[in-house]
Amino acid sequence: MQNQYVVVLVTAPTKSLAEQIAKTLLDQDLIACANLMAPVQSCYTWQGETKADEEVLMLLKTRADLFSDKLVPAIQALHPYEVAEIIALPILMGAPDYLDWIDEVTNK
Repeated sequence: MQNQYVVVLVTAPTKSLAEQIAKTLLDQDLIACANLMAPVQSCYTWQGETKADEEVLMLLKTRADLFSDKLVPAIQALHPYEVAEIIALPILMGAPDYLDWIDEVTNK
């Protein structure tokens, strides 16, 4: 059976922290790739207050089966937020060679 794949969205407060998280996840073979986009303006409600902050958005590509048991705890261990944004979106289609590469480099 072919694996299912996801793009995981994670925001971080700084570029250096996003780079550190991405490198650690790559070193642990939990992701195949991380794209860091900065700055992004995040507007949200936290503890009853409306907030607006500049953050770094990470787009992480990985296998869906790594998400809950491995990737989420690894991100939470590195992340300073009390509640970190960690959201997986399914990859419905992808170039077969790209998806094969994700398989090759994740959780060997």
